[in-house]
Amino acid sequence: MTFLMKALMITNFGGPEVFVQREVEKPTPGKNQVLVKVCASSVNPADCGVRRGLFPPRRELPAIIGFDVSGVIEAVGENVQDYKVGDEVYYAIGHFDNSGAYAEYHVANESIIAKKPVNLSHTQAASVPVAGGTAWTALIDKANIKVGETVLIHGGAGGVGSFAIQIAKAAGAYVYTTCGRYDFDLVKSIGADRAIDYHSENFIDIIMRETHGEGVDVTFSTVAGELLAKSLPVIKFDGRGVTVTGIQGDLNPAIAKNITIHFVHLDNPRPKLEALKTLIERDQINPVIGMTFPLDRVAQAHQKFEERGKDVRGKIVIQVSC
Repeated sequence: MTFLMKALMITNFGGPEVFVQREVEKPTPGKNQVLVKVCASSVNPADCGVRRGLFPPRRELPAIIGFDVSGVIEAVGENVQDYKVGDEVYYAIGHFDNSGAYAEYHVANESIIAKKPVNLSHTQAASVPVAGGTAWTALIDKANIKVGETVLIHGGAGGVGSFAIQIAKAAGAYVYTTCGRYDFDLVKSIGADRAIDYHSENFIDIIMRETHGEGVDVTFSTVAGELLAKSLPVIKFDGRGVTVTGIQGDLNPAIAKNITIHFVHLDNPRPKLEALKTLIERDQINPVIGMTFPLDRVAQAHQKFEERGKDVRGKIVIQVSC
């Protein structure tokens, strides 16, 4: 007997209007795999990029996309060691995986999944894997921030930025962040020591004045454009710059200051999610959820994400089932 599930799929590459709802065959787990009933997912820049066909290799169409998952294991395949039916899990689907989370079920290899933090709902947990894992990779794995260091996080009210602020604070850093003035209360509530309005203030002048000309140890750019290049003047000698976006502008000044530049994408997510689970359960990290949409309104969720109005903070979550 064939069992079906509801899925939101893309049948062409393009804007949010390419999503269509279909009934498709429910997957079954193979060796080392688990079948997860998807409770929630979210919207990430990578989801929009895949939808638009910007990232090679392009998905075979029609395709189910969506990288974040929080859900419950419904079945386990042969050789699964660490999980059982009924376990609540969260994970980030690999970029080269042809399946996605905008569906009622997803099959994943057990090597990429982690136990969901017990103090989070599935809606909250679905916001963590890609954004939280990326922030962890940038600040802990790459920048290797230390207690007492200073960090500048561009875009602190966004998905990755809001996790980055909290990770930096948990690591013992002093945190500067850029955002709109309307988000000052938010970023300060999650740990930012100094918020700078990118609309009306010059972050270089402020940081150099407040650090007595020394600058910060680390900058983290979560916003596209020339922010990494523009941030080089505020990075200390032997400091580090990290970005999750493409490069624009002149990075040659980094050479004279012996600045190390790191380019980041999320890989090997499980240990990062296990570390984040510990901090979340200690209440040191709390996801920022800006909006939620049901699965059948995923197109509107993507449209809202790409508009990025001032009412969009943190993550946009897609509620699937459960």
